[in-house]
Amino acid sequence: MELELLWLILSVLLGGYVFMFGFLRRFNEWYYVRRLGKTRYPLPPGDMGWPYLGGLPTFLKAFKSDDPDSYIYNLVSKYGRTGIYKTYMFGKPSVIVCTPETCRKVLTNDDQFKLGYPKATTILTGKSFHGITNAEHKRLRRLTTAPINGHEALSGYIDLIEGIVVNSLDEWASMNRPVKLLAELRGVAFKVITNIFISTYSESVISSVENLYTDLNAGIKSQAINLPGFVFRRALKARKKLVKIFQSVLDKKRVTMKDNTNETDAKKDMMDLLMGVKDEDGKQLEDLDIIDLLIVFMLAGHESSAHGALWSVIYLSENPEVFKIAKEEQEEIMKRRPSTQKGLNLKEIRQMEYLSKVIDEMLRRTSISFSVFREAKEDVNINGYLVPKGWKVLVWNRGVHMDPETYANPKEFDPSRWDNHKPRAGSFLPFGAGSRICPGSDLAKLEIAIFLHHYILNYNVERLNPGCPVKYLPVARPTDLCLAKIIKVT
Repeated sequence: MELELLWLILSVLLGGYVFMFGFLRRFNEWYYVRRLGKTRYPLPPGDMGWPYLGGLPTFLKAFKSDDPDSYIYNLVSKYGRTGIYKTYMFGKPSVIVCTPETCRKVLTNDDQFKLGYPKATTILTGKSFHGITNAEHKRLRRLTTAPINGHEALSGYIDLIEGIVVNSLDEWASMNRPVKLLAELRGVAFKVITNIFISTYSESVISSVENLYTDLNAGIKSQAINLPGFVFRRALKARKKLVKIFQSVLDKKRVTMKDNTNETDAKKDMMDLLMGVKDEDGKQLEDLDIIDLLIVFMLAGHESSAHGALWSVIYLSENPEVFKIAKEEQEEIMKRRPSTQKGLNLKEIRQMEYLSKVIDEMLRRTSISFSVFREAKEDVNINGYLVPKGWKVLVWNRGVHMDPETYANPKEFDPSRWDNHKPRAGSFLPFGAGSRICPGSDLAKLEIAIFLHHYILNYNVERLNPGCPVKYLPVARPTDLCLAKIIKVT
């Protein structure tokens, strides 16, 4: 009798567990999908996952492994090559798009999609970057990209970048001890970006804000949990300190501008230009609007350049035949240089055809940002599937770059794949696409090219832990930040 009672209790507990497991597992599906009712088009295939967490555990499991691309590969394997999948991610019902066609449709359609970054991102980068209209965005973009977009515009920064790069490489080599290369490259990129954005005060600001940006970047795509021990809390504290520092710079600049009323636009940095912006009614930007824009530009500007230079060095060191071809090209450029010329110029950078392929292959292989975020402003039909109004859309550029049907043997680092390559629209998205493509893409590639020019000609690296694991969130990087000795060669 007691044994039968025990079995009964166990059966009830097991049945309850199965019921609750099944109920919770389907809760998001019922809540977000069933409430839509009958729709004109079917929703994309996929899995809405657990309440609150959604598909985040599966995503984190893949990105904490040594194969982050298994996340998107599993979706394709399970639901077919539809190029669009539903899920619940970063606290919102979402759709992932991951083929060139679907990515292009989202990124180039400003009428039906707007920015849709996670809550943590919108809080940490401020309302100015995310809350403005398309018209205001276009106006600010014209102003802010003029000094940092296009090689002609960037030619004035070559001497600045080259000076910082040459001094930094020489300093690292003279240390005769290992350095954390990623940390050092962040310093290089940060010196460049602060000189461009807040020139006069760059030296005094660099030391106080560089570490703050490290904390800010760590929390950009985290869960927005403002509790002790969570990265978002540290990131939020970093933002508050950055706002205070930039406000101080703004105040000093206003005093300086009053004393130098005849200053020309040619001498103005990005903060000066933003301070002079006026709308149709003559109203200027609020201080916090200017600070928000600077925080975003400076974060993206130095992180992409630093990580791009790092992974270029890593791939070159792992592929000596690629390094050899790249070095021959740089040596040939130096041979053609007049004896009176002291440094790089725009013409020489344009001659670096193979190095340009190395950089593009690094951007494809690394995918510094795994996804771009949008939100549907209305119900949208993509490939016969419904993207409901208000749902987030994750443009999974990493999935495009690592798609074997788009790039043969995608895990191989092969710059020759770009020989006579004519990419399909939407197949190469390291900086996004459409009207909101990253405005600093040209600056980042210029910085990387100048760094690699001097590195390839004069230096080598000896990594202490060449096989160390890679962390893929928030940005792919070796866990030891590429601890290495920088060696000057003759």
